[in-house]
This record gives sequence, C-alpha cells and structure tokens, in this order.
Amino acid sequence: MRIFESAAMSEPLYYHDYLQLDKILNAQSPESQRTQRPAHDEMLFIIVHQAYELWFKQLHYEVDSVLEIMSRPRLNDNSPELQTVVHRLQRCVVILRLLVQQIDVLETMTPMDFLDFRDLLRPASGFQSWQFKWLEAKLGLKVKHRHAGEYFLLPLKTEHAELIIGAERKPSLLNLVNRWLERMPLAPGWEKENPESFWMIYRNLYKESLADEESYHLDAFDKIFGEDCPERSLSAAACRSALFIMLYRGYPLLHLPFQLIHALLDIDEQLSNWRYRHMNMVARMIGTRIGTGGSSGKDYLKDAAEKHYIFREFAALSSFLLERSKLPALSADLEKKLGFESD
Repeated sequence: MRIFESAAMSEPLYYHDYLQLDKILNAQSPESQRTQRPAHDEMLFIIVHQAYELWFKQLHYEVDSVLEIMSRPRLNDNSPELQTVVHRLQRCVVILRLLVQQIDVLETMTPMDFLDFRDLLRPASGFQSWQFKWLEAKLGLKVKHRHAGEYFLLPLKTEHAELIIGAERKPSLLNLVNRWLERMPLAPGWEKENPESFWMIYRNLYKESLADEESYHLDAFDKIFGEDCPERSLSAAACRSALFIMLYRGYPLLHLPFQLIHALLDIDEQLSNWRYRHMNMVARMIGTRIGTGGSSGKDYLKDAAEKHYIFREFAALSSFLLERSKLPALSADLEKKLGFESD
C-alpha cells in the first residue's frame, strides 16, 4: 500500500516519519527510572495522561472550528455550515466518551502500584492540565462559576493562565449559541398583550399540566421565558427559541438546531461522567489524602463535578416541556416554512 506518499511523489512518505514517532515514542521519562526506584506502572500513568492531552488538543481543534463558524455574522439554519457545526460537536462527544473509557485502563493500576512513584510527582498534578481548563473556558465555564474561583489559576504557569483568561474575554461557545438562538426567525414572539399569541397559549397549557405541588414552576416559566437576568447565560429570547426547537424538533428545518442543542447536553454529560469517574478513581487510589498538587483530592473533585455544568440552562428547559398531544397547533404558514414546502 502506498497511502503515505508526498504531494510531489518524489519520495514515499514513511508512516513513522509522518507521525513523528521518534518524538512521541521517546517522550516518556519516568521519574522512577531517573531516581532508580522500581515502579513499573509509572509508564502506564504517563502514556495514559499523554493520550489525554493529545485528545484535548483534538477537542480544541474541533471547538475552535465551531467557534469560527458560529462567530460569522449570519448562520443559515439550513446549511452545510450548521451541519458542520453539529458534526464536529458530535465528534467532541465521542472523544469525551473515549476519555471516560480510558479510566478503565488507568484503573488496572492498584493503589500500591501508584504508591511506588506517587511521591515523585509532587507538586505536578492533573490540576495543572491547562489544556482541559482552557477547553472549559472556550465552551463557556467562567472563572467566577468555578468551584475554586480564580484560585484555580494559581498552580499554572503564567503563559497557560493567560490563555484561559484570554479565552474568557472572547465569546464562548455558550455565548455564540445564545446569540444564534436570539436571531432565529422562526419562533413566535413573546406578546404578553395578545392573549392569543403562541406563548400565552403555551403558558396556559403548561399551567394546566402542573400538579398542585408544582405551581411554583409557573413563576419560573415567566422568569426564564419573559425576563432577562444578568446571572443567566441564556437570554429569555434564546430560551424561547431553544424550547420551541425542543418542542417541534420533528419538523425538518428544526432537525439540525435540535441536534446542536442535544450535542451541547451530551458534552456536559460526558464531562460530568469524566469528572465523577476521575473522582471515584482518586478515592480508590489515595482515599482521603490530598492530591500531589495540594488540592483536597476527592473532596475538591466532588465539589467541582457538582458545580461545573456549562450548559445546565439547556437541561433546565426540560421542566417546561409538554407532551406532543397537547402542543399548540402551528399556523399553516409556519408549518410550511418548517417543512421546506415550496409553492
């Protein structure tokens, strides 16, 4: 097979050279070998974490391309651009699933195996994985919403901390999705003065669906879909569009927008799965001892896992769904637009 060939066809491109395997295969330098302390599993520990960082690099590559597309002045909701966004976000989900599965490999190392070299790692720690923190910032996790607040930057080198701060100053994926939802032209307006408007009809149907002990949900409905709040990442207009997409996703024109929202929820779910698996692995390996980087170990990971949901406001919209049989009928004109019908 001559798959790896140079563009000029003057010399075959060799697999080993193309992948720069000299650099990769010689990038493992166990501290246990340097200090002549036998620790067989340190090689596994290094390779697994190097693989994590390579996958983080790929996630950045995918997310950066999505940010570029979503930053354009106008994004056609029925276009190859949106298909590309959805496809690449779905690829991110699959990569994140793989990162969760890699923990299975790491857990073949026993606590005693880890103790053979653990003290040689100080003060290095996974807490210093700037690529992961940078990725979270690009997705939309703000410093003020992190469990450790601005202190999470302290273990990082200055140049790495500046990358994360710089990402927060730019529109995140969450910001751009909010902007995209706000300008979607299909969702009916919020016309409180018109009792026959779509949203007033929907509100009344939603009210009727609530049990007595759920009546407080109506106040939440009015706040989320009728009022903007500086503490929220999604505006009221964006929430209305997102709910409309979730309710009527069966229409062809809403397939891709729904898949985009669904991909964001999948990303949050896989990040959560990774954090909880990581937390449980740490508890299994070191119990209640502090991490090599000085964190509280399992307790820190537990608190971060419970707090670091980036797209939680999309997940919260499920509280305001109605079953299909009770949905308001759409106008013939709107159904025509959503169904790609032409005259």
